[in-house]
Amino acid sequence: MQPFDLKPNYSNNEIPGRCIKCLVEQKLEICLREFLRNEDENPERYQAYEALLAFLQSPESVELRDESERYLAEGKEITVRIHIEEGKFRYELQIDGDKEDGGIKP
Repeated sequence: MQPFDLKPNYSNNEIPGRCIKCLVEQKLEICLREFLRNEDENPERYQAYEALLAFLQSPESVELRDESERYLAEGKEITVRIHIEEGKFRYELQIDGDKEDGGIKP
């Protein structure tokens, strides 16, 4: 599975934001709609669905959500990357533009 990135954003007067949980739920819903529309089996779509569902069920997601909300409140842009490492889903929080530690928090 190719890693994929989720970019939550903070709400302001002009733009409604999406927390990481809402963003994952939205992507999960999109995957489900694609499953219903297409009868062909797409392994990448299934893996994306599996990764999103695993993220929502993971205890790490609560910690990442809290941490991402804190960075968003500070006005920073962040990216949550989901990928497979050694057969397990892994999640990383990247603070865009942050040069310390490469901006990535496992």
